Amino acid sequence: MTERAFRFGVIAGQARTGAEWTATARRAEELGYDILLIPDTLFTLSPFAALAAAAAATSSLRVGTYVLNTANRTPAHVAWETRSLQTISDGRFELGVGGGRPNGQADTAALGGMWGTPADRLARTADVIAAARDLPIPPEVLVAASKPGMMRLAAEQADTVTFGLPPATTPTELFRAADAFRSMANRADQVELLVGVTAFAPTIFALPDWLSRQVGGDPQEMAASGAATFLIGDADHAAEELRRRRAEGGFSYFAVNGMFMEDFAPVLQRLRATDSVTA
Repeated sequence: MTERAFRFGVIAGQARTGAEWTATARRAEELGYDILLIPDTLFTLSPFAALAAAAAATSSLRVGTYVLNTANRTPAHVAWETRSLQTISDGRFELGVGGGRPNGQADTAALGGMWGTPADRLARTADVIAAARDLPIPPEVLVAASKPGMMRLAAEQADTVTFGLPPATTPTELFRAADAFRSMANRADQVELLVGVTAFAPTIFALPDWLSRQVGGDPQEMAASGAATFLIGDADHAAEELRRRRAEGGFSYFAVNGMFMEDFAPVLQRLRATDSVTA
């Protein structure tokens, strides 16, 4: 298993004004994050418009979808938007795709898309990737995978993969998923592994109550049970845990909840300062 250099993203999708949104993008860049990621839901900003604004307000920050519900758009529509955003961002766009988040069917219906069967959504995701790869400046592709079919597609096509596992998943369970993925990918060393960081706090009691809406449960209970998406402790402890996840599981890319962007920055900076692995 080849170790990769660390990479860090910020997941954000809300802003009260355009100035607030572009300020978030500029601050992520100032703090040293590599990429700004946005979900694809009707409760967040429209992904391509928001990412275009973020790219225009920054100079080196990459921008990406985390992840597009491919049932919401035709492959040609995604390719058109991707080509436009690649042009506007000077090649800084990364296309994240998946077969649809839990409860994503309502968004698809509202947008006039075609949800279909799991097999339909897998085929649509493959078609979206093919259309994006055929562009003059193809983007890096992230695939969110949990079921065997999507895992195989990711093993064959993805530059980056994230595993669609429940919020309470432990690091050990993450490592098992990574091992299963590597067993089906003869190009596994070419694929970057991403895991989200829902919260970073000094103690479980410092976790805000509003997190329950994001994780669908009690965040303190999840963190106490060892859920991997919660990093608890000081910056040094968190940095050491992320080093372990890279060494033992191959996870080198960490996408941080935007509400913790400032809190997590010291962890990022420690890892950048001490990392001997280069990109």
